Amino acid sequence: ALRLQRAVYSGRLKLDGEEHESTIMAANNYADTLVNLKRFQEAKSLLHKSIPAARRVLGENDEITLRMRCHHADALCRDSPATLDDLREAVSTFEEIERIARRVLGGAHPIVEVIECRLPPSRKLLLSRAALSAHGVDVESIREAMAAMTPGDA
Repeated sequence: ALRLQRAVYSGRLKLDGEEHESTIMAANNYADTLVNLKRFQEAKSLLHKSIPAARRVLGENDEITLRMRCHHADALCRDSPATLDDLREAVSTFEEIERIARRVLGGAHPIVEVIECRLPPSRKLLLSRAALSAHGVDVESIREAMAAMTPGDA
């Protein structure tokens, strides 16, 4: 599926350019697949280029723009080297797109339900990371030490 999504996006980009609705939709589908496969760095890179085009072409209130921003926030949260700033950005994005989606699409819309599911754990992760940071705990050092451990070390 990933190869197919990449090929479709690449073809649309060459054929229609980055500011065409078909290219933006292909980018959204490709990003969704990347996030689902936990290829967060690739998803963030793609969305960093595609979201501004979606905002210009489709507008802030468009469902595809909202979905792309949701994928980006999701990738920010779920990427293991996420910084405190990444988590703040993700939570802020989820909060903003939740308000927009609820107003524009209605509370029962599937994208609103997805955001509602992702927002609480994102907030919890942000608060946990902020609390550790406030107590001087270096989360990155802990993560590196755990990654370096072999199964027999535990």
